[in-house]
Parts: sequence; structure tokens; C-alpha cells
Amino acid sequence: MDTTRSTTAAPAPEAVAAPAGARQAFLLLRTAFTVAPILFGLDKFTNLMTDWPGYLAPWIDDLVPGTAQQAMYAVGVTEVVAGLLVALAPRLGGLVVAAWLAGIIVDLLTLGDYYDVALRDVGLLAGAVALSRLAPPVHLRRG
Repeated sequence: MDTTRSTTAAPAPEAVAAPAGARQAFLLLRTAFTVAPILFGLDKFTNLMTDWPGYLAPWIDDLVPGTAQQAMYAVGVTEVVAGLLVALAPRLGGLVVAAWLAGIIVDLLTLGDYYDVALRDVGLLAGAVALSRLAPPVHLRRG
């Protein structure tokens, strides 16, 4: 019985260079998921794109203190922070954006009038998860 093992090991996954297409996809997703949440978040304070409080399901409005517009201010801050997190730590930021989008999808489905937007957000959620999976691992140095 031969018990010898091959001493050749495959390189660590993070040591393998990503193909150009994967790197381009990562950069595209990182840019989109940085810019879009920041812009949408800032618009929660101006309502230039739409009347954001109209997208808040009544049951959620009943749960949060204050008015629907005040809830949108909190949403806006959260979205800006999520966009910045994607810029700084895309692996984690992608998952945070995906979780945020899941909450938006639940809101829209229970609101009942925006099934098309909820379906679009499912696609965005998939893109945010893909961003997280494409992001190179970040190793924190201890010094």
C-alpha cells in the first residue's frame, strides 16, 4: 500500500489572480453599489426623484416612531452608510446591501402596489451578493 502523498499543493485561493472579466464585473458592481445607495439615500432628504414616504408600508410606519418622512431620513442615512461600506469593504458591504434590499422587498410586497419594483430589487439583491462573492478577501494586519 502506497502511503506517499504529493507535496505539490494548489495555491491559496486569494493568491490566484482573478480573470479580467471577473475583475471588471467586481469594479462595475462596486461602483454601482457605492454610488446608487448614496444617491438614493441623499434623495430621501429632498424627495426629488419620488415621494419616498409613499413607499413605506403602513405596518412599518406604525412600528417606527415619528412620521413616514422622518423614517425616510433614517433610511437615507442607512443607505449612505451602506454605500460607503461597499466602497471601503465590498465583501461585507455587499452583504449589508443585500440584507437591506431584502427588507425593502418585504416592505414593497406587503405594500401591494409595487410588485415590479420588488422584482427589480430581487435582481439588485442578487447583484449585491455577487459583489460580495467577487470581492477579494481583506486581511487585517495586527501590528
